[in-house]
Amino acid sequence: MLNVFSLANGRLVQEEIASLEDLTHCKPIWVDLESPTVEERRWVKQHFGLSIPEDAMDDDIEESARFFEEDNGERHIRSDFFIDDPDLPHAIRVAFILNEHNDSLKSKGVLFSIHDEDVPVFRLLRMRARRMPGLIEDAKDVLLMLFDSDAEYCADTLEEIYDDLDRVSRQVLSGEVTDDTAGQVLAAIARHEDLSGRIRRNMMDTRRAVSFTMRSRMLSAEQFEDARQILRDLDSLDSHTAFLFDKINFLMDATVGFININQNKIIKIFSVASVAMLPPTLIASLYGMNFQYMPELSQKWGYPFALGLMVLSAVIPMLYFRKRGWLR
Repeated sequence: MLNVFSLANGRLVQEEIASLEDLTHCKPIWVDLESPTVEERRWVKQHFGLSIPEDAMDDDIEESARFFEEDNGERHIRSDFFIDDPDLPHAIRVAFILNEHNDSLKSKGVLFSIHDEDVPVFRLLRMRARRMPGLIEDAKDVLLMLFDSDAEYCADTLEEIYDDLDRVSRQVLSGEVTDDTAGQVLAAIARHEDLSGRIRRNMMDTRRAVSFTMRSRMLSAEQFEDARQILRDLDSLDSHTAFLFDKINFLMDATVGFININQNKIIKIFSVASVAMLPPTLIASLYGMNFQYMPELSQKWGYPFALGLMVLSAVIPMLYFRKRGWLR
C-alpha cells in the first residue's frame, strides 16, 4: 500500500495514488509504504529515484548498522514501534529514509517509511496532523512526531497496565486467594511483565533513534529542542516501568505466598488427621494381636470397650488440637 502525504494550509493531507502519473501531480513530504508491492517499489524508483533496500525491514540487522548515512546524503533509520495487540503484543521494524542534500533527486525533503503491517502510531499522527494546522512543517517534523507519538503510545499502554495491576492488587490483598484465583493472578502478572519489558525495549530503541537525529545535525534549533523533550519524556517513562517491575515482583511474591499458605492448610489437615488416628490405630493393633486368651472374647463387653477406648483416644487429641487453635 502506497500512502502519500503533502501539506495543505498547514495540515497533513493524504493524496490518492492509483498510478505512477498521480505521483507527478503532488509534492509530498511523507511517503509511507505498507507492505509495498513490486509495482509500488518501481513507482518510487522511477519518480523519486530511490531504491528501497531489500533488507529494509529485516529484524536480524546488527544494532550498529541501523543508523547510517549514505554517500548520496540519504539518512537511514531503522526503528521499532510498539503495537499493543491484545492477543500478541509485539514491536514492528520500520525503515526510514530521508534525503536533504542531493538536489538532483525528487526525494529531497521527503520522508520515506517502509513497514510490513499497519502501525497505530502512524494513524495517530495522521489524525492529529489533519486536525491541528501548523503541527508539521517538513519531513523532519514528521519523523520527530512519529517518535513523540510512539512515546505517548507507550505511556498510554503503561497507564493501562497500572489500572490492571490495581485490580490485581485488590484481588490479591483481599485475603481470600484460592488456587483458581492465584492461577488467574499469576497469568495476568506474567502478561503485564512481558508487556512492560517490551515497552521498555521499545523506548530504548526510540531513544537511540532520536539521539541519532540529534547527532547527525539534521535538525533545526527548534526541532533539536523537541528532540530533547522526547528524550526527557522517555527518561520519565523509565522510572514508571521500574516501578511497575517492582510492583509485579511484589504481587508475584504475595500470590506465591498465598499458594504456599493454601498448600500448608492441606498438609496441616493430613498431619492432624494422622496424629489423631495414631492412638486408635495403636489400640486396634494391640487388641488384634493373636493372644491365647483374647481380651475382647474373654469378656462380655470386650468389643464395646475396645471400640469406646479407640474413639476416646481419637477425641482427646482432637479436643486438644482445637483448644490450641490448630484446627482453624
